[in-house]
Amino acid sequence: MNDVLVMPRARDNPKVTEHKVLRPTPQTMVEPPLIVIVDDDASFRRAVGRLIRLWGFRASTFASAEEYLRLAVRSDCMVLDLHLEGMSGLELQGLLSAQTKPIPIIFVTAMDDPVARRTALEAGAVAYLEKPFDEFRLLEVLQAVTAYPAG
Repeated sequence: MNDVLVMPRARDNPKVTEHKVLRPTPQTMVEPPLIVIVDDDASFRRAVGRLIRLWGFRASTFASAEEYLRLAVRSDCMVLDLHLEGMSGLELQGLLSAQTKPIPIIFVTAMDDPVARRTALEAGAVAYLEKPFDEFRLLEVLQAVTAYPAG
């Protein structure tokens, strides 16, 4: 025998209160920021993409600067490898900084280079992290750049 639960309606029972359900509207919905990860290391892209999604952001990954440029994805922030095959991270930063609204860039690298670090930061990078880096430092920078209460 199947049990059926019958909920009384407010108009049938004065002791039942009706509650209006508020549905999100385009004006009240806040879409999480999109973070783009550009790195030629597939395992790094997957791991960082998962982590960023876990924090509530949206994430999109690219294996090269050329792939990113070809697809022309507009993002709120970019996690960018310094040393990529083909176009380097610094070269991509140079192209993107010419836009009317440049994308905040967080550089990541396994091979720290003080000259590249200075060049990236002077050109407007918001952070420069050495791999492996503290994941909470990445979260801290993403929250500061996007003003999104991730967690």
